[in-house]
Amino acid sequence: MRFAAYEHQQQRGIAVVEEDGTLHPVPVPGARSLIELIRSCDGLAGLLEAGAAALDAPAGLHVSQVRLLPPLEPPTVRDFVTFEEHVEGVRRSVDGVGGVPEAWYDAPTFYFTNPYAVVGAHDDVPVPPGSQVLDFELEVAAVIGREGRDLTPEGARDHIIGYTIFNDWSARDLQSREMQVRLGPCKGKDTAATLGPYLVTADELEPYRDTDGFLRLALTAEVNGELVGRDLLSNMSWTFEEMVAYASRGTVVRPGDVLGSGTCGNGGCLAELWGVRGERNPPPLQLGDTVTLTVEGIGSVSNTVVAGAAPVPLPSARRRTRERP
Repeated sequence: MRFAAYEHQQQRGIAVVEEDGTLHPVPVPGARSLIELIRSCDGLAGLLEAGAAALDAPAGLHVSQVRLLPPLEPPTVRDFVTFEEHVEGVRRSVDGVGGVPEAWYDAPTFYFTNPYAVVGAHDDVPVPPGSQVLDFELEVAAVIGREGRDLTPEGARDHIIGYTIFNDWSARDLQSREMQVRLGPCKGKDTAATLGPYLVTADELEPYRDTDGFLRLALTAEVNGELVGRDLLSNMSWTFEEMVAYASRGTVVRPGDVLGSGTCGNGGCLAELWGVRGERNPPPLQLGDTVTLTVEGIGSVSNTVVAGAAPVPLPSARRRTRERP
């Protein structure tokens, strides 16, 4: 099933989406959002039951008549980096160094990004304050449906309730500067992250699973209608189940948590292409550019870049005397 969160005439709702785009509002008392519905269902079976009840109810609006919101407002967003080709290209672009760090092969590394920056499938995306080098990143995200701690990869599959497209918008100039401090992305990843267009339940994508446990989904990225990237999700070096297991190690994952696959290779972002080609070709995103990301079995998101706010001035660090009491 495909679940959508939407807004119509200043009213918000959640619905099951038919193949033709017809919306069937979910009649679940007290569930004002998809994340509340997921929490109340305690797993995929409960969500499918709620969805079946919605399909039995009268149809509502068509998806073209509403504004699609992010499918959910996640409490946390962990973004992994699981595509070796992406690491190679971006490392060459940012650091001028080839290859992949040996430590990358040890575990599926991730960072926490901003859950407040989530935007919908067709929302405009503002340029981050102070940035001149804006980039997109084509990813798929898994959504947690049941709480779990110290999970095994085998057990983690029952904790994934569905998948959605994830565009991890990146201000490359801000990112490259701030990561010299050795903490990770900060304002370079803080302004927008697209989720959408729907939450596709995990059972819908099982037919795409290959013999190694990876989801073999075709991925494409276009800028202003021109194809710039194409890859397969199955080129990930870890499965989503392995990622969930690692994320839950020594801690907990909870319903609504989002885990991004990391950016795919072969043009999943502009920075990778810059590293491969040795020049900024295609150029950084400009005002008015529209980025469309499509994932087989899930759908498409399409966002247009618009002007953002000017940065509020702050002083540089004050060099202190290191006086002691």
